[in-house]
Amino acid sequence: MINDVTAQSVKLPDSLPVGPLRDTVMFPGTSLPIVSGRSKSKAALDAAWESNRLVVFVTQKNSRIEDPTQKDLYQVGTVCLLKRMIKNPEGEYTVSAEGLVRVYLRKYTQEDPYILAEVEEIPDLYEKTEEIEALMRTVREQFKRFVELGGNPMFDPAAFSNWTASWNMVAHNDDPNLLVNSIAQSIDFKTIDKQQLLEMNSSVDRLSRLSELLAKEIKILQISQNISSKTQERVSRMTREAILREQMRSIEEELGESEGGQNQEIHEFEQKIKRSGMPKDVRDKAIKELAGLAKMSQYNPEASYKRNYLEWLTDLPWKLESNGVLDMKKAEGVLDQDHYGLQKVKERILEFLAVHKLSGKVKGPILCFVGPPGTGKTSIGKSIAKALNRKFVKVSLGGIRDEAEIRGHRRTYVGSMPGRILQGVKQAGSVNPVFMLDEIDKIGMDYRGDPSAALLEALDPEQNNAFSDHYLEVPYDLSNAMFITTANILDTIPPALRDRLEIIRYPGYTENEKFQIAKKFLIEKQIEACGLKVEKIKFTDEAVMEIIQKYTREAGVRGLEREVSSVVRKIVRKVANGDKSKTFTIEAKDIAKLLGPAKFTPQLADVEDSVGTATGMAWTEVGGEIMFIEVTLMPGKGQLTLTGQLGDVMKESAQAALSYVRAHWRELGLLERFYQKVDIHVHVPEGAVPKDGPSAGIALTTAIVSAFTKNPVKKDVAMTGEVTLRGRVLEIGGLKEKVLAAHRAGVKTIIAPENNKKDLEDIPENVQKDLDFIFVKNMNDVLKVALINKPPSREPRKGYLSDYPAAVA
Repeated sequence: MINDVTAQSVKLPDSLPVGPLRDTVMFPGTSLPIVSGRSKSKAALDAAWESNRLVVFVTQKNSRIEDPTQKDLYQVGTVCLLKRMIKNPEGEYTVSAEGLVRVYLRKYTQEDPYILAEVEEIPDLYEKTEEIEALMRTVREQFKRFVELGGNPMFDPAAFSNWTASWNMVAHNDDPNLLVNSIAQSIDFKTIDKQQLLEMNSSVDRLSRLSELLAKEIKILQISQNISSKTQERVSRMTREAILREQMRSIEEELGESEGGQNQEIHEFEQKIKRSGMPKDVRDKAIKELAGLAKMSQYNPEASYKRNYLEWLTDLPWKLESNGVLDMKKAEGVLDQDHYGLQKVKERILEFLAVHKLSGKVKGPILCFVGPPGTGKTSIGKSIAKALNRKFVKVSLGGIRDEAEIRGHRRTYVGSMPGRILQGVKQAGSVNPVFMLDEIDKIGMDYRGDPSAALLEALDPEQNNAFSDHYLEVPYDLSNAMFITTANILDTIPPALRDRLEIIRYPGYTENEKFQIAKKFLIEKQIEACGLKVEKIKFTDEAVMEIIQKYTREAGVRGLEREVSSVVRKIVRKVANGDKSKTFTIEAKDIAKLLGPAKFTPQLADVEDSVGTATGMAWTEVGGEIMFIEVTLMPGKGQLTLTGQLGDVMKESAQAALSYVRAHWRELGLLERFYQKVDIHVHVPEGAVPKDGPSAGIALTTAIVSAFTKNPVKKDVAMTGEVTLRGRVLEIGGLKEKVLAAHRAGVKTIIAPENNKKDLEDIPENVQKDLDFIFVKNMNDVLKVALINKPPSREPRKGYLSDYPAAVA
């Protein structure tokens, strides 16, 4: 049904039906077609149509709410006169509404079947001032500029037949409020901005806010027009270039000079393919790609991708090997010349090379050098390549998180290239380089894949004869390459990858080994690096030991090399300043002047035999360390407190140690209820460093026994071993690294599990001579050695803390 009415002055009743609007704001003095399909909205329109045809259109705060209530609607809306209403067959209502006045919704009086609210008119009052006139002119100019830039104002076609009529309404409107309403209704501002304009009372404020919104829209249109202009210019340029290229091609064909340069390039690729020694399937692939390149225009962007691909295929070594006969004596000499010590490591490498010499193949387990930083893992790879007379390639894997770094990127991506393995092979220029994959324990993974999984194929001797790179898409034989990997720890290497590796552990260096390395390698290297002759600077043996003992504390020699370099640089500065001395001799007394006060002192130098303190030994990824375990007792209720950032395993060791002491109170000469009125606090200093593992068990037990019995622990005794509730001492790992750390710290006696006696052969002889090793089976053996006095033997009697003064430290 269609009904037409003429807008006229109407009296505003106290209550009116409410029609919620979604993403639309209705302004007075404007007309807008509205489509309504919700039941309450249609009921409100029916009620208005049947009475005075007045309805309040109010905007929803959230357009997604299907059945809005009072709290979902703004407080200010517009009373509209329904001029036409069409009920569509689909059930929707299409109405043409004209905004009359703004109203404030004071109170909602009805929710069903439609919303009914009491309203209060908001009068549009203004005083014609110069400020308002200036703002109106500004707004009109901004609106005109908006249209000139391509803005498309939306007016009700039923109200204005064409754009000229619409502009005349804006240009000649002297009512500031009506001007704001007309422009705000016609431009697609954000709903919240339109609602803000509707709710403002001051004409000056409304015009100022509208000016701000128009300025923003004009800026956006200018940026959009600029982008469009640049895009059009780029497209026009590309079209022009394409036309010119075709014209040039036609001219070249007329002159008989077409594709001369391209033919020369095709010929060069053909010769490279013939000389490369590719397998037949790879050669067929290369010829197919070359045929595609020959058919393309040299200006086709796709041609550069094919050209790069063919360059990679032809530049890779397919048969070229590094020649040389393996001389075992020479190999042994090279290893001894470049690296001091590391006898077990060298023996295993020489065994590997011996098998390679007799079998003529490299197939076998992949070597993985594991040890603290600065122990020569990477440099020994260069020595192996030198001994084998092969090229050496090093690829650092630390921080890699993308599988494509190993396997390469697919050719569909812009800037794609092969992975690091084939890049290294191309760099070496031979199919049998010594390939070192450094820091394999520091590979990460994320949404781009798992690089360690991509290494499985490359490091598997049974599969790497047909390694597949995503970029090349042809098999490449890596079986002749000798792969070596390095790591600081094994825990972060995935089990599947670790299964393909033969682990060779690198221990930390002893002081004597560091001394020899400094004298034979580091000092000469640093003097030459600073531009002096080796004879210019002499280090006495005492000076070298002074640096090792007081300025470094590490398993490797990098810190030692830095300190030596610092000393040499200071001498170089003297020479550069004109010092004419023929030779500079560095003595122990000069070290403090050159390097400053000592950075480290022996860890046991200031420690006395004390109650409740035991020295344990630990192993970390940077070598061995000693750690002090402190126990103190205080009045309490038998609670155990553990501090020092201890891991779960170490906490359990402390609980097991206390349980052992409580279970063996009789043998230790303690009271039956010795623990009930005391709290035990166990602390491991250097709380910022995480600590974990079971090997501190006997040290924890010894410290607790010492605290309760008032029996001091010997300061020069260090111990390691896991303890059970029955007092058995179990085997631990990393004994060599722990012993070397204890030796550096000045320990004289080492207590270790009986089952670790076999590891004694790994410890250098000079270290064994300086230490007294005690191998134990149970805690009774530990306490006999570690405590100053033998634990008192006395008849147990029932008592409490007050009866046993030695219970509190």
